[in-house]
Amino acid sequence: MTAPGRHLVTGAGSGIGAAVARILAGRGDELWLPARSAQRADDLSREFPKAHVFVADLADPASLEKSLTGLPDALDSVLHIAGVVELGPVAELEVDDLRAQLDVNLVAPMLLTKACLPALRAARGLVLVVNSSAGLTANAHWSAYAASKFGVRAFADALRAEEQGNGVRVTTVYPSRTATAMQQKVHEQEGAAYDASNWIDPQTAAGTIVHVLDLPGDATIPEVTIRPAPRQG
Repeated sequence: MTAPGRHLVTGAGSGIGAAVARILAGRGDELWLPARSAQRADDLSREFPKAHVFVADLADPASLEKSLTGLPDALDSVLHIAGVVELGPVAELEVDDLRAQLDVNLVAPMLLTKACLPALRAARGLVLVVNSSAGLTANAHWSAYAASKFGVRAFADALRAEEQGNGVRVTTVYPSRTATAMQQKVHEQEGAAYDASNWIDPQTAAGTIVHVLDLPGDATIPEVTIRPAPRQG
């Protein structure tokens, strides 16, 4: 019997992160789940009673390393799925909104990965970053979010080159619009009607992530892009 995997998953409270955590928990893998507050930690603990839930605010990267207590000596993956978005033109950028997107989407994944590298090397594990189509193309009103996603793309590319000799695989997943609470917020900010059926199901994105995670040791997928299927009419 294959031993249960050991994974640190950010963003497990909703959307793609929750879908991934449910798949992994359902098959008996061991999970470490950061939560941004004690209340969120309680919520996660109720949904994932066997998981190791701890408070770690990704919006406060300077505090992250002190939050990472009780991690195992070996981790099969660190899955960076959490993210925040705030749309707006450059002419109206608020520094707090800019800082929040950079901290959660870019700085926190870098520092979390740094802290977990010894455990990842021990297991020859995977670092997976859920990016966005905005990490490939920046459109009007998306400057801050896209900048954070272009940045985390560069981080993943550099990490892949640095860690290949240590057996650590690095994958970036670029999902297009996915039917999550974040996507509903984006539609509100764009002034557009939201219909979840038009977009990728979080379970579909989660299945892709788990497929990458479960690849045999002789293969890796550096990048994968997910797009909504063409629709009739």
